[in-house]
Amino acid sequence: RHIASFLSVFKLVLIGLIIVGKDPFAFFGMQAPSIWQWGQENKVYACMMVFFLSNMIENQCMSTGAFEITLNDVPVWSKLESGHLPSMQQLVQILDNEMKLNVHMESMPHHRS
Repeated sequence: RHIASFLSVFKLVLIGLIIVGKDPFAFFGMQAPSIWQWGQENKVYACMMVFFLSNMIENQCMSTGAFEITLNDVPVWSKLESGHLPSMQQLVQILDNEMKLNVHMESMPHHRS
C-alpha cells in the first residue's frame, strides 16, 4: 500500500515536471536520458504513458486477489479463504444449495416472541 501511495505522488510530480519542462537530472548534475528528451518533445504522450503505466503498477500493488461471491448479502465463496477460484460446476452447486436453503428458510413459520 505504501508503494502504491508513493507511486501516486511520484506520478503527479513526474507529470508536473514534464508539463513545466524542468529537467530534474540537471539538479543532480546528470545528463538527461533520451527518454526524458523524448518526453519533452512529446508531452501529451509522455504524460499519458506515465499516468497509465503508473496506474497499472499501483493497481497491481493494491490487488489482493480477492474474489468474493455473495447471495442476498451472505458470503458463499471467498478466494482468499479457499485459495482458488471456484470451477463453474462448484459455482452452480454453491448457488443451487444457497437458493434451496433460502427457499427452505422462507417456508418455515416465523415465531413471534
